[in-house]
Amino acid sequence: MKIDRLIGILSVLLQNDRTTAPALAERFEVSRRTINRDIEDLCMAGIPIETTQGVGGGIRIADGYRMDRTVLTSREMQMILAGLRSMDSVSRTNCCGQLMEKLQAGSSSYVSGSNSVLIDLSSWYRKSLTPKIETLQSAIERRHLVTFAYIGPGGESERTVEPYYILFRWSSWYVWGWCLMRQDFRLFKLNRMDRVTETQEAFAGRNAPLPDLEAETVFPAVMSVTALFSPDVKWRLVEEYGPDCCSEASDGRLHFAMDFTNPDNCLSWLLSFGDRVEVLSPPELRERIATAADNLRNIYGRKEPHEIPLD
Repeated sequence: MKIDRLIGILSVLLQNDRTTAPALAERFEVSRRTINRDIEDLCMAGIPIETTQGVGGGIRIADGYRMDRTVLTSREMQMILAGLRSMDSVSRTNCCGQLMEKLQAGSSSYVSGSNSVLIDLSSWYRKSLTPKIETLQSAIERRHLVTFAYIGPGGESERTVEPYYILFRWSSWYVWGWCLMRQDFRLFKLNRMDRVTETQEAFAGRNAPLPDLEAETVFPAVMSVTALFSPDVKWRLVEEYGPDCCSEASDGRLHFAMDFTNPDNCLSWLLSFGDRVEVLSPPELRERIATAADNLRNIYGRKEPHEIPLD
């Protein structure tokens, strides 16, 4: 993509005294005209690039604009490489290896050290996530609309969106864009998107604000829950909500208090603990759990399961 190529060209110029447009065109597999446009873009970005014609000429960064390698320590570079490796985990690129190759060309000691931080952003969904992320990246760069089926709590709907940002937050991937159906900016979870397609229809682009990703904004609390949990499920509470989410009650059970955004999700989560939790409040949640227990008793109270005849 263009931004990757611009960064790559800048890296080459920082590592070498000078280069040529044909050499850059061959390296990045584009035309000389494209390289010339890229050089113009870098100049517009404030990078002082000089070009000279004739024997011994070429493209170079003006003196005084060399990156001092002491600005970054080896440890800091390892953190940068860890970030690139994390992006490689959800793409078919090898940005980390390419950067290491470029840096080692100048100083192999600069990237020495063990890879002590390993981040996999794909979780269990790499096969489905990678094509979606690549499609969205391409659409964002080209300013093309994307279409997809979105499966939410209210059912499935067909969406057409102007994509602006791809985000990783709350252990999941999202795309932020202008939804033509809602006529507003929306945050869509990639795991709920199906049949993601980049169209050939371009959009002009808006002054897209950065999304407000504070949890209180995206997931406003609508219900405060207090409950008592059996001590043997403490590991689940700590894993999901942190070590300060509960305290020991006088009877040895764990007193838990938390605000929830979605009452239905909260109910499902509490039911997953079976008889190892007692909800204290709110009263309406206790009633919903009692109703769910009655329904389960009706299903499982029979000695034999209800047989459904097969065609």
